[in-house]
Amino acid sequence: MFKQKFDGKKALEVLLYITAKCPDMYTALKVLYFADKDHLEKNGRLICGDYYVAMGNGPVPSHVYDMVKAVRSARKDGLMVKIAGLYDAFTVQGNAIKPLRQPHIDYLSESDIECLDHAIKSYGRMSFCRLKDLSHDEAYKSADRNDSIPVEAIIKTLPNGKQLLDYYKSI
Repeated sequence: MFKQKFDGKKALEVLLYITAKCPDMYTALKVLYFADKDHLEKNGRLICGDYYVAMGNGPVPSHVYDMVKAVRSARKDGLMVKIAGLYDAFTVQGNAIKPLRQPHIDYLSESDIECLDHAIKSYGRMSFCRLKDLSHDEAYKSADRNDSIPVEAIIKTLPNGKQLLDYYKSI
């Protein structure tokens, strides 16, 4: 039902945007989850089209996490090689993502920035435990460990979830 294509270039700019203010990898990935939920509720789409996996510490944007792991290991294969400038955009030191340049915000819509800023402000300073508790929502619980979380499950957690699901069924 719900289909959206992953935009690697946009995802890179989103990651740089978040980590300029929230360099901790765990926090950054959770901020993106909450920004995506907000954007889905308000605009009917995920910011960069990633899908989420139910990992031990909560939902993780799969491709964005792959980007971080690829840069950390300097592994240049698969989907990540196709993202221009990935390996020059940031470094990973321990659990810290350090941007090496400013994000190109022209890749981000006004609504993307609004939801990212809201999530950074709301969740960016929370503790690991608090973020873990908040992200272990019904969508997370709907999936088995290390399996993808259906976007429909995320939609069901939103105040306008029923309307969004009806909309996607109709198109």
